[in-house]
Amino acid sequence: MGSIRSTAQLISYEVFLGLIFLSVAMASNSFNLIDIVRAQQSSGVWFFIPLFPVFCVFFISLLAETNRSPFDLPEAEAEIVAGYNIEYSSLVFAMFFLAEYNNILVLSLVMSICFFGGWLFPFGLLASSPLWLFMKASFVCFVVIAVRTFYPRYRYDTLMKLG
Repeated sequence: MGSIRSTAQLISYEVFLGLIFLSVAMASNSFNLIDIVRAQQSSGVWFFIPLFPVFCVFFISLLAETNRSPFDLPEAEAEIVAGYNIEYSSLVFAMFFLAEYNNILVLSLVMSICFFGGWLFPFGLLASSPLWLFMKASFVCFVVIAVRTFYPRYRYDTLMKLG
């Protein structure tokens, strides 16, 4: 039952992520990530301002895709015995969580490129640098991790209604 719920959650938010990336590509007239950043530079505004509803849906989909609170239903299935947290130990446990946080980092980088201008500094005041991309992605990672402290977990039926 838990695997069916996890699969339904994964599929429902994968579709949203694809449609959101499609809307960003339509706004920039390209699927190339470099062209998406250049489109934000030439327009003078980052895409999270004109595409704010799409940005909000992307952030919610990011939380659901990475199984973070309030969408951490696979963890909620076996809370009585802690589920997969007791099935893995040492190196396998470390690899499991490294993969989970790597997923958060990759989606934060994609969000920074698609909505926050990638490596561009705001308003073109300072030189562009990859450091800005990593600072923006680090901020998004911080917000994703901090959301766990603010929101309780959804029930499965409310999650599917939201999707």
